[in-house]
Amino acid sequence: MRDRCSLAATFHLCQSIDSNKTTSSNCQQMPSSPREANDNNRHFHLGTVVDHRTHAKRFCSNRISTCKYNGFSFLPRFLYEQFRRYNNIFFLVIALLQQIPDVSPTGRYTTAVPFLIILSVSALKEIFEDVKRRRSDHKVNGFSVEILVDGRWTERQWRDVKVGDFIRIDNDSLFPADLLLISSSEQQGMAYIETSNLDGETNLKIKQALDVTANVTSSEGLAAFRAEITCEPPSRHVNEFNGNIEINGVQRHFGIDQLLLRGARLKNTAWIFGAVIYTGHDSKLLMNSKRAPLKSGTIDVQTNYRIIFLFFVLVALALISALGSEIWRSGNIPQAWYLSFLEHDPKGSFLWGVLTFFILYNNLIPISLQVTLEIVRFFQAIYINNDIEMYDVNSDSCAIARTSNLNEELGQVKFIMSDKTGTLTRNVMKFKRVSIGNRNYGNNEDDEFADPRLLTDFHNGEHSDAILELLKMMAVCHTVVPEHKDGQLVYQSSSPDEAALVRGAASQDVVFHTRQPQKVICKVFDEDVTIDILDVIDFTSDRKRMSVIVRDNGEIKLYTKGADTVIFERLVQDHNSEEAEKCCIEHLEDYASFGYRTLCFATRKLTEQEYAQWAPEYKKAILAIENRSQLLASAAEKLETEMILLGATAIEDKLQEWVPETIQALMAADIRVWMLTGDKRETAINIAHSCALAHPHTELLIVDKTTYDETFHKLEQFVERAVELERQEKEFAMVIDGKSLLHALTGEARKHFGDLALRCHAVVCCRMSPMQKAEVVEMVRKLAKHVVLAIGDGANDVAMIQAANVGVGISGEEGLQAASASDYAIPRFHFLRRLLLVHGAWNHDRSVKVILYSFYKNICLYIIELWFAIFSAWSGQTIFERWTIGMFNVIFTAWPPVVLGLFDHPVPADQIMKYPALYASFQNRAFSIGNFSLWIGLAIVHSLSLFFLTYATLENQVVWADGRAGGWLMLGNCAYTFVVATVCFKALLECDSWTWPVVVACLGSIGLWIVFVIVYALVFPHLGGIGADMAGMAWIMMSSWTFWLALLFIPIATLLWDLVIKSLFTIAMPTPRELAVMYNKRNSSLNGFERLASYSSNVIENMRLLTSSLRGSTANGMRSRNASEASLALAEQTRYGYAFSQDESAAVAQTELIRNVDSTRQKPTGR
Repeated sequence: MRDRCSLAATFHLCQSIDSNKTTSSNCQQMPSSPREANDNNRHFHLGTVVDHRTHAKRFCSNRISTCKYNGFSFLPRFLYEQFRRYNNIFFLVIALLQQIPDVSPTGRYTTAVPFLIILSVSALKEIFEDVKRRRSDHKVNGFSVEILVDGRWTERQWRDVKVGDFIRIDNDSLFPADLLLISSSEQQGMAYIETSNLDGETNLKIKQALDVTANVTSSEGLAAFRAEITCEPPSRHVNEFNGNIEINGVQRHFGIDQLLLRGARLKNTAWIFGAVIYTGHDSKLLMNSKRAPLKSGTIDVQTNYRIIFLFFVLVALALISALGSEIWRSGNIPQAWYLSFLEHDPKGSFLWGVLTFFILYNNLIPISLQVTLEIVRFFQAIYINNDIEMYDVNSDSCAIARTSNLNEELGQVKFIMSDKTGTLTRNVMKFKRVSIGNRNYGNNEDDEFADPRLLTDFHNGEHSDAILELLKMMAVCHTVVPEHKDGQLVYQSSSPDEAALVRGAASQDVVFHTRQPQKVICKVFDEDVTIDILDVIDFTSDRKRMSVIVRDNGEIKLYTKGADTVIFERLVQDHNSEEAEKCCIEHLEDYASFGYRTLCFATRKLTEQEYAQWAPEYKKAILAIENRSQLLASAAEKLETEMILLGATAIEDKLQEWVPETIQALMAADIRVWMLTGDKRETAINIAHSCALAHPHTELLIVDKTTYDETFHKLEQFVERAVELERQEKEFAMVIDGKSLLHALTGEARKHFGDLALRCHAVVCCRMSPMQKAEVVEMVRKLAKHVVLAIGDGANDVAMIQAANVGVGISGEEGLQAASASDYAIPRFHFLRRLLLVHGAWNHDRSVKVILYSFYKNICLYIIELWFAIFSAWSGQTIFERWTIGMFNVIFTAWPPVVLGLFDHPVPADQIMKYPALYASFQNRAFSIGNFSLWIGLAIVHSLSLFFLTYATLENQVVWADGRAGGWLMLGNCAYTFVVATVCFKALLECDSWTWPVVVACLGSIGLWIVFVIVYALVFPHLGGIGADMAGMAWIMMSSWTFWLALLFIPIATLLWDLVIKSLFTIAMPTPRELAVMYNKRNSSLNGFERLASYSSNVIENMRLLTSSLRGSTANGMRSRNASEASLALAEQTRYGYAFSQDESAAVAQTELIRNVDSTRQKPTGR
């Protein structure tokens, strides 16, 4: 259970909220001793009884909360979030204005009651979503860990971990807090740590306990252990840490090499003992997290602007109407003696008239818009959660919409920022192919290397020496440690590449099984062979190679593996070597085309005299204090020459399922995909090629400078080169590392970086810190002004996920981690295709309809009040019964927009998945000013038609054969009925797929109004005088044949405008989306739809070419000398796929690791 739970836990945590600030404020240390009062350092004792009350005051709890609200913050925070929306502020003001006596023509509570209902529905939705977060918090905080209590290991929950506790972590488990490494199951107190969740690096890091604690390997010894810790206060610097441990009065320094960070994972180590240093929000990882932002969708922002526009329209109408009232009064009161009392009535003032008309017209802004969107988004999120096509069987997990407020943003994405490790890749290395003696072994189809020709060639004598030598080199030239567990051989390594090579050699009967300080033992074709390890020359990123000097069967040999460039230039120069190099290059190009990680292998035989002359110089360099790295490199250079090429290997960094296909589909949807990773440049480039982010013909613009001036100059060159490549219509991508990015994001370089990055077909950022990822996301958001989506699976991706418009976390087998801080969680990367192309396109299309339709129906009804004012002496009298005004939005027309937002399917899911170019066409159906204006214009035209056709029908007010008249309320109720019918038919007209919920909701709304009129007119006037004006109105309306004929004729006549406009747009200017809808309705054949998809792709391509030509035309026609230099430097780029993972700054150097390990020794149990 511990392993399963730990997989889920890394940073469910990193989402900060208001409670985080409370926690942080409670985390300030209180001095407990005079020494502590004099500095800011952290002091505590190990092995003593903890006073929990004092402890709680001094240190943070390890409990983490991602909840949005708590019991005290719910009301203020909820109200703050609601009243960030301008329409809610507006209706609050209206509700307050209606409380002024005699100012409101519609009553005191006709706005307040619907407004409270709407806020209540929104509150229930927020509570429901926060309860889910609370349950998730409870799950993570409840994960188990072993804590030493009274000399015994006791299982406790993560929330119970406290500073100073001794805890035991087993292999493949996560660290629940920042720990000081006390001891481990390995020799010299070493421990292998995987930090891919923190920095994206695939290689394991080695930590080592202090020698004074490394021998504490039992629970009894740990229970008797006493020490005092003094360390620096909590900080966000993950690569810096200092402290002292005092044991029996003797102080020893410890640092980052002994610190195990929360969120990292123990690997290839049976167990470790650790002392808790920092907990909860004091841990370095949480201090690097940002406060979770309150994200608003693009449509929400645009809706606010539309509401502001309508507000000014409302103010203008109120002023015009009040002015009309003043003009009418001044022209008519002197002649109308019975109105003379109005001359001195304060309620007849201009200001009073403005308030009256302001309240009368307030419903031009739809009061139900936000709650309608909340309901629609809530059920859209349920659709996402229940989509069986996004269910992963292996991890038994499905997609989760952690928020519903950004559903339509999924349909507006233009940039995707993706993590690499765990998101695009599985962090699993497989030995796939090998080149030996001009022959290429292995294939791309098998999961593991499986080519019987290799052993056949060896046994038949063809290249047998080269084959044996390369297999032995794979089994010897490394820092892997073998371990026997349950009768099986397990390899522990800080480098996944090396472990894959050793396993590959073992699959060919050259099995490395024992390591001792001065030698290794391999079983070579069932015979044990002992090989002495004389020296190890460590791998560094500058050298790009690693060497081992061995004595094998009495001969001294140099084994070197590394990048093709550094190996080829150190080979012996003769005809055979040139032929072998040429053939190997062909194989390397083949490997690189599949995105494999390649290494070249070479060897050289040394005489005893050569080695005896070289060894003292190397030993001296090892012991040097100044210029140590230069001396080591110089000594290595003298030996690593005149080598013979043995061959090359190809290792596959396994991608997640369907990653290349997903990225290709997203790019076809006109989405730019960037890869942001903490891993090495070579590894990132390889993955970019293997996942189809870049292609062999893609020109790579590599920025790898260390100073600001160099970076600025390089970016300036590449911008000019990019313009040239755009003119030539060639694909190009940028690769930039973390050091260059520090300068690229500052000063004038930021402008060049943004310009270059936005032009690139793809961008790869490597060696990035979590904060740099977030900064890049924020930069793209500001410069491109498009929706940016960030996706990742580790705690190092949390800041990036929170900075993006939409954050997506990978859940599945790796648990919650970044998914807990995300807006949406999916089990695998390839589900992003369906999340965006299907749910994103649908939700955006539906939400736009919901918003526009909501504005339309309100204007259609309530602007009738303006037309009626012309006929009612600008008196401020309403034409409609006061309670029906408030119920128009919340009851009678509440369901048509909801069903539009839930059941409209313009294009089937399988078709948009197959033809992703349609996604961009859905984006073009945006909430634009033009589209908004068209809907508003039609609403005004409809209101004119509905009022004046109704007025003309009932102009003489004689609608019965016996001559009875209905009065002004008859006119209002008839117009109200025709409006309800018209807006419901309008919903049917705008719906692309008529399903039974849509038809029932639209026709049912008309029937609901008619039933309401009957019940309201017959019952309510007798219940306390509510709706007294409506008494008998049902009979008056429904007994008239004129009413029923008008109900059939007027809505149809009104909607003729829409039919004409819709037909003109569809015929004259069809978009790919509209063509898709038509084909789906008329022709379901595949051939027709393929023609449509081709047309859609051409539209997108033409748009890209147009953009490129526009950019090119604005550039200066004169190319500078810098551009020419860049062109020459980048004209030919040959890549052979070199990549190698190794921790260069490990606590234990590679040489020291080999010398200190004896795999034959029994390991302690830690109990």
